[in-house]
Amino acid sequence: MTLACFNNGISPAAEQDAESIEFFERKIRPVLVERCYECHSSDADLVQGGLRVDDPQAMLRGGDSGSAIAPGQPAASLLLAALRYDGMEMPPDEPLPDDVIRDFERWIASGAAMPDPLPTDAPQTETVDESEVDWERARQFWAFQPPALHHPHEIAGHDDAGSSWAANKLDRFVFARLSQHGLSPNPPASKRIWLRRVSFDLTGLPPTIEDVKAFQADTSPHAKFRVVDRLLASPQHGERWARIWLDVARFAEDQAHIVGNNDSLTYPNAYLYRDWVIHALASDMPYDAFVRDQLAADLLHPDAPERHVALGFLGLGPKYYRRNAPEVMADEWEDRIDTVSRGLLGLTVACARCHDHKYDPVPTADYYALAGVFASTEMFNRPLDESVETNGAQAKKPQDAVHIVREGKPQDLKVMIRGDAKRLGETVPRGFLTVLQPPETDPSTAGGFDNGSGRAALADAIADPSNPLTARVIVNRVWHQLMGAPIVATPSNFGSLGGRPSHPLLLDDLAVRFMNAGWSLKWLQREIVLSAAYGQSSEIDPAKFETDPDNTWRWRMPRRRLTLEAYRDAILSASGRLDATLGGRSIDPQQTSSGRRTVYSEVSRLDLSPMLARFDFPDPNAHSPGRHETTTPLQKLFLLNSPFLIHQASMLADRIQLAGTTDSQRIAFAWRLLYGRAPSDDERELAKRYVADGSQERWNGLAQTLLISNEMFMLD
Repeated sequence: MTLACFNNGISPAAEQDAESIEFFERKIRPVLVERCYECHSSDADLVQGGLRVDDPQAMLRGGDSGSAIAPGQPAASLLLAALRYDGMEMPPDEPLPDDVIRDFERWIASGAAMPDPLPTDAPQTETVDESEVDWERARQFWAFQPPALHHPHEIAGHDDAGSSWAANKLDRFVFARLSQHGLSPNPPASKRIWLRRVSFDLTGLPPTIEDVKAFQADTSPHAKFRVVDRLLASPQHGERWARIWLDVARFAEDQAHIVGNNDSLTYPNAYLYRDWVIHALASDMPYDAFVRDQLAADLLHPDAPERHVALGFLGLGPKYYRRNAPEVMADEWEDRIDTVSRGLLGLTVACARCHDHKYDPVPTADYYALAGVFASTEMFNRPLDESVETNGAQAKKPQDAVHIVREGKPQDLKVMIRGDAKRLGETVPRGFLTVLQPPETDPSTAGGFDNGSGRAALADAIADPSNPLTARVIVNRVWHQLMGAPIVATPSNFGSLGGRPSHPLLLDDLAVRFMNAGWSLKWLQREIVLSAAYGQSSEIDPAKFETDPDNTWRWRMPRRRLTLEAYRDAILSASGRLDATLGGRSIDPQQTSSGRRTVYSEVSRLDLSPMLARFDFPDPNAHSPGRHETTTPLQKLFLLNSPFLIHQASMLADRIQLAGTTDSQRIAFAWRLLYGRAPSDDERELAKRYVADGSQERWNGLAQTLLISNEMFMLD
C-alpha cells in the first residue's frame, strides 16, 4: 500500500515557473544589476572574463572559466563559488551578505529560472518614468478589464445539447468548451463517490456510515441539495476552509530567526487570528468585508475591538531584529506588499521594489506608494485584557498580547533606488496601483490615502466591486480547491507571466455573480459542487485523454490526493479519537494524545513540525498560492512507523472488533467506515485470513494497512 503520485494542485510547470521568475525578479536581478552589470552585461565597456549575467543563455554558456551556473546544482555552479569567495572573489570590492548568497543558492537549486524576452502581448513598462507608461494599452490586458456577465452562446461552437447535461449555468460554459474541442463530459460519479468527495471538499472530513446510508436511501431530486446545505452549515466547514486562507496569509506563530531565548518576536496568541478566520468563514462573512477587516478593522470598526483580531493578517507577518533600521523595515514592507498583492490581487507587485516591473504595469513609484501605507503602520501587541502589564500602550510580554497592527506616524516614502535603503530618490505619496484606478485618476489623492496610514483607503480599493482582480482571484482559488485545478493556472499571478484562463468567460461570469450574491463564499461553493462538471466521474477515457491529457477542458473530475490536514483528520475520525472542539491554542499534530483537527497545528517559521513538512505543508515564511505535492520514501516510512499512526491504528482496531460478533461483520464495518463501501469478495477473504488467529497484533496490522492505503488517501 503506497501513496500514488496524483496532482490536485496548481499546474506544476506554470505556477512553479511563475514563482521562480518572481523570486528572480525580487531577489536576484536587483543584485546582479547593482553589483555585477557594470562588468558583466551587454552595456559594459569590456565584458570581464567573457561572462555576461544579463541573459539566461549567456549565463549558461559562461565565460573564460566555463558555465556560470548549473541549474539545480548549487555545488557545481561557479557563480555561487565566486560569491562565496571560494577560488574566485565576486564582487571583488566586498562579499555579498550571507542572506543574499543564500538567495542565490536557493535560486540555483530551484532551477535558476530567468525570464525570456518580454511577451509580445505584455503591457509595456520598461521606462522608469511612469508618466510614459501607455496606461490605456496596459488596461487592455485581460486581467485589468472589468469582469462582466456572459452567456455560453458567446463561445464559438456552442452546442445547445449541453442544456440537458447542465445542472446550472457554469456547466453550460464547460460544455461549450468541451464541444469546441470535440469532447463530451464523463458520466456522473456514483452517489458514494460524490458524497465522499463533497464531504471532504466542504468540511475536510469523510462522511459517516450513517451519512452514506441516508444519502443512498434519498432518491429525491433534492438529495444533493440537502447534503450540500448540511455540510455548508456544519461548524467543520470553517475549519476546512480556514486552512486555505491561512496559506494565503502565510500564518505562523514565530519567526524564522530567534536568538537564544528571546521570545519578543513570537506570537503566542496567534491562534486568536486563526479562530477569527474559522468563525468568519463558518458564518459566511461577505468576502469584501472579510478582506476589509483584515486590512483595517481598527479604522472601520473602532468601537468593535473584538473585530480587530482580524488584523493578524498583517500583524503576524515576519518581523526582524534590528527593527527600525531602514533596510530591515524595507524588508518587512516588502513582505506586506507581497502578501497583499499576490494574495488578494494576484499581482507580483513586490517585483517593483528595485525597478519598474519588467512585465506588468507596476512602476517602482506604485510600489513605494503602497509601501508608504505600511510604513505608516506599526506592529502592535495589544493587551489581552486590563490586567496585563504594559509599556506605553503595548503589552510587555507577547504571551499577554493580541498581535495586530495600528496606525503609526503617517509618512510618504522616497523611492529606494534599486531597492537600496541608503540611496533615495523622489518622495512618492501614499496611494494605490495606477493600473487599477480609473483613467485620469491620481492614485495618491483618490480614496483618502492621505487620511492616516491609508489602510482604510487600501481596504476600500481592494474590496471595491470595480476592482477587476479581487473577485476573479478568490473565485479562481475556490474553483481550484473544489475542481482540482484552477481556471488560471497561476492563482497568485494574473499578470503577463501568469497563465491565461482556460475558461475566461466562465471565470468572469462567476466573479460577477459572486459579487451580486453578496460576496458569499458559500454561495460560490454551492454553485460549484452542485454542478454537473463537479459531479463527473474521475475515470479516464483513453480517447478523451489523447485529446486532452491535462483535462484542461474539464471532461472529468481529477483524482486528487488529500492534504495532510484532511488525511490526518480522516484517521482521527476513523479511530473515533476526533475532538470536535472548535478553536483554541495550537497542538503538536504528532502527539498521540491529541485528537484536535490538524488546522490547529502549531505553525513555526523556525522549526516546522516534521509531520507537516513531510507532507508538503507550505513554507509559512511567505504567501503560498497552493500546495505542491511530492511522493517520497520518508512519507511511506512515516506511515509505517509513526507513533501517531500506530496509536490511531490500535484505536481503530479496537473499534472494529467491537462492531460485530464475527470477523466478516467486523471487516465489513471497517470498509464501510473508511471507504464508504462493502469489501469485495477478495478483500474480505484476504482480510479474514490475515486476522484468523484473532491476535490483537493482526487486527492492529489490518487497521494500519487500511489507514495507509491509496483509497484512504485519495479522492475519486
